[in-house]
Amino acid sequence: MASPTSSSGAARTASRPKAKRKTRRTPRQIVRGARRRARRAVGRVRRVWRRSLQLRVVTSTMVISMIVVAVLGTFLTQMISKAVLDGRVHAAIAEAQANVTTVTSYLNQPQAAVSKQSVASQEDSSEIVMGAPLEQAALALAMRSDARYSVVILNADEVGQDRGTGNVDPKSVPRQLRDKVRQVKDPPQWWQYTSIYYLHDPKPVPALAIGSLVTNIYGGDYEVYHFFPLTDDVYTLTMVQRWLIVVGVALVLLLAAVASLVTRQVVTPVRLTRQAAERLAAGKLSERLKVRGEDDLARLATSFNEMASNLALKIHQLEELSQVQRQFVSDVSHELRTPLTTVRMAADLLYESREDFEPAAARSAELMQNQLERFESMLADLLEISRYDAGAATLDIDSVDMRDVVLRAVGDSQPLAERKSTRLDLRLPNEPCMAEVESRRVERILRNLLFNAIEHGEGRDIVVTLGADRDAVAVAVRDHGVGLKPGEENMVFDRFWRADPSRARTIGGTGLGLAISREDAMLHGGWLQAWGMHGEGSQFRLSLPRQAGAELRGSPLPLVPPEVEMRRTWRGQATPVLSPAIEGGFDAD
Repeated sequence: MASPTSSSGAARTASRPKAKRKTRRTPRQIVRGARRRARRAVGRVRRVWRRSLQLRVVTSTMVISMIVVAVLGTFLTQMISKAVLDGRVHAAIAEAQANVTTVTSYLNQPQAAVSKQSVASQEDSSEIVMGAPLEQAALALAMRSDARYSVVILNADEVGQDRGTGNVDPKSVPRQLRDKVRQVKDPPQWWQYTSIYYLHDPKPVPALAIGSLVTNIYGGDYEVYHFFPLTDDVYTLTMVQRWLIVVGVALVLLLAAVASLVTRQVVTPVRLTRQAAERLAAGKLSERLKVRGEDDLARLATSFNEMASNLALKIHQLEELSQVQRQFVSDVSHELRTPLTTVRMAADLLYESREDFEPAAARSAELMQNQLERFESMLADLLEISRYDAGAATLDIDSVDMRDVVLRAVGDSQPLAERKSTRLDLRLPNEPCMAEVESRRVERILRNLLFNAIEHGEGRDIVVTLGADRDAVAVAVRDHGVGLKPGEENMVFDRFWRADPSRARTIGGTGLGLAISREDAMLHGGWLQAWGMHGEGSQFRLSLPRQAGAELRGSPLPLVPPEVEMRRTWRGQATPVLSPAIEGGFDAD
C-alpha cells in the first residue's frame, strides 16, 4: 500500500505541466533566419529611401562631395609631396655632388699611390697607406654633414675597408641602387627613396639615398652613398594629409548640412501640400495652405488653394445634382407604384380571361403580364437603390444557419436551372454555420449570383460551396461558362453594365442585381468578389463576418477555384490575378 506522501507527490507530478523542450536550431535554420532578418532590414531601408526625398538628396550630396573631396585631396597631396620632395632631392643632389668632388680629391692624392708589389708583400702597411686618404675623406664628410646626413664609402673591387659616417650600417645601401652605380661608369648620380638602419638602432628611418662612383687614378673604384633622412619631410607630409582629411570630412559634413537645410526648405512645403492633398482627398474640402512670400512655393500654395476651392465647388454642385437625381428617381419610383398597381390589376383580369380571347389578343395579354412583372422587378430594384443612395437602408439582424439560407436561394433558382438544363451542385458542411445576418438580403444576393451563373453558364454544372471558419462565412458560386475578360472583375458590379452588349438577356434582368448585391454585402460589412477567366468560367464569392459589426479580415474559401490554381501550378504559370475586395482591398487569398 502506497504511503500518503508518495501518492500526493505522484499527483503533484502528474498535475505539473511538462516543460517544453527547447529544440536546437540547425545551422540551415540559423542561416535562413539571418537571411530573413537581413531581407527585412534591407526592405525597411529601401522603403525609407523611396519615401524620403530629403534623405536621397542629402545622401547623394554626401557621396558626390566625398568623391570630389577625395579626388581633390589626392591631387593636392601629390602636388604638395612632389613640391616638398623635389626641393629636397635637388638640394641633396647638389650637396652630394660637392661631397663626391671632395672624396675624389682625397683619394687621388700622391701618397695614396702604392705599387701592387708593395701591397702584396706588405699587407699591413698597405692597409695603412690606402686607408689614410679614405679616413681623411670620411672625416671631412662627417665634419661637413654636421649630422644632417650620413655617408657610406664602399670599395667597388672589394679591396680595403668600408667607411661610413653617423653610425650608419653599410647594409642600408639598396642592392638596386648599387647595381646601377656599378654598371654606369660615367657617372651621373643615381638616387632612390629607401630606409636606412643605424648600428645601434634597428628601427628603419625613411631616407633619400644618392649613389656615385669615384674612380681612383692609381687604381680601384669607390662607391659613395649619401643618406639624407626624410623624417621631418614625412612628418610634414603626414600632418598635411591629416589636415586634408579633417578639412575634407568637415567640408563633406558642412555640405550635407547645407543640402539638408536647403532640401528641408523645399521639402517641408511639399510635405505640407501632400498632407493637405490627402486630407482633401479624404473629404475635408475646407483644407487650405498658408501662403508665405511670392516665390515658386508660394505660387504653388496659391494654385493649390484655387484648385481646392474649384474642386469643392464642383463637388458641391455634383452632390446637389446627385441629390436631385436620387430624389427624382425615388419620387418617380414611388409615384409609379399607384398607376402600376392599377395597371397590374387590369392586366391580371385580362391574363385570367386570356382563354376567351382570340389567339393574338391572348398572346398580347401574356406579353403584357410578363413585361409588367419585369417592370415591377425593375421598380423594386430602383426603390432599393434609392434607399441605399439616401443612406436609409438598415439591417434586421438575426442569427441564422447559412445552410438554410443557401438552400432557400437554390430552391428559388431551381425552376430557372431546369429550364436552362443546368444542374446545381451543392457542397455544404455537415455542421451548422451560424452567422448574424439579415437572411432576406443574403438570399437576394445568392439568388442574383445564381441567376447570373445560370444566365452565363451555358448549361454546364454550377457549383455552390459554403465554407466557414471562426470569424467568417463564405458562399462561392462557380460556373463553367464564357468567363470574364481581364479587368471585368469589378465592372460586373456597376449598374446596368453588361459584359457583352450584343447578347440579349433571356431571364429579363434589370441590370441592377449585382449592384444591389454589392450594396447588401457592404451593408453587412462583407465582401462580394468576382474571379473570371476566358474559357474557364467565373466564380463569385460572398464573404460575411459571423458576428454583426466585426471586421472581416479574410475568407474561408479561395477566390480562385482550386482546380484552376492546380492546373496553372502544374503548367508552371503564374497565379491568376485576383479581383480586389470591395471595401477592403485584397483579402488573405
